[in-house]
Amino acid sequence: MIPAAFAKATVDREGAAGAAWLAELPSLAGELLTRWKCERDGEVMHGEVGVVVPVQGAVLKVSFPHPGNIHEPDAFAAWGGRGAVHLYERDDTCFAMLLERTHSTTLAAHVPTPTPAAKAGDLATIAGNLLRRLMVPAPDGLPRLSDQAESWSESLRTDAAELDHALPAAVVDEALAVVDGLCRRQPETVLHGDFHPRNILRADREPWLAVDPKGYVGDPAYDAAIFLRTRAYHLHVGDGLTGNDLLQRLHTELANFAEAAGLDADRIRRWTQLIAVQSAFGVRRQGGHHRARDNAQLVRLLDLIDHLAVALTT
Repeated sequence: MIPAAFAKATVDREGAAGAAWLAELPSLAGELLTRWKCERDGEVMHGEVGVVVPVQGAVLKVSFPHPGNIHEPDAFAAWGGRGAVHLYERDDTCFAMLLERTHSTTLAAHVPTPTPAAKAGDLATIAGNLLRRLMVPAPDGLPRLSDQAESWSESLRTDAAELDHALPAAVVDEALAVVDGLCRRQPETVLHGDFHPRNILRADREPWLAVDPKGYVGDPAYDAAIFLRTRAYHLHVGDGLTGNDLLQRLHTELANFAEAAGLDADRIRRWTQLIAVQSAFGVRRQGGHHRARDNAQLVRLLDLIDHLAVALTT
């Protein structure tokens, strides 16, 4: 039942612990299906850290035990189906959930129909409307994004000093200012934490529903920035946009997202600038990127991220 690509990626990432978990996964999934009275109804799918087993009217999701997955069911519970899939059952010790079933089509694959009301079908507008629904008061127990402020500040200073990069000092200073101005004190709102187009799926109950949250407390403009960072990559690689054309399109999508979500556009810009600088340093420190299969592609990726970080700096 375990897709070969998922098994290989898990072992490559987690080593012996991943192999041991994979060995137990079929029996664990079988026990959960029996306990929750479910019958398989389709081929097993997977994300980066978990498998998804289709059952009648729902899906069973079992993830590799990891700190980043702990609060996923808490976020679903807080939303209660508002803009996200319903959570039917959970077993936190097994990192398992029974969730509302959706279609496999993601927002990343959505092609808006050209109409006089085209703006309503724009990806950023769709995502902004969805994020507006996800902005609910945070329950107790979720980790705060603000707790990462000090480590982010230290990492930015260390990376700027140690790495070979082309970012002007003003760009790094702006990112540090965002940490001090926006990160240290944030609203008490549930954050998705990984709000990008592939984590927004077509559904029947609502047109689009969010999946795979990390479950934080913080500023919704951070989720908007994650979406726009990913959109910049897709617009560049998928649509071939570069230079001013890319920046103009991203500016339009930022404005559309902000209007739909009811958020301040400049606040989103500032968060996006910080994330772009962090990405520019992160790719360099890791020595690559999972999408960069060769050095030429890595250079193009770094050029894109650097260009974005500079352009978003006031």
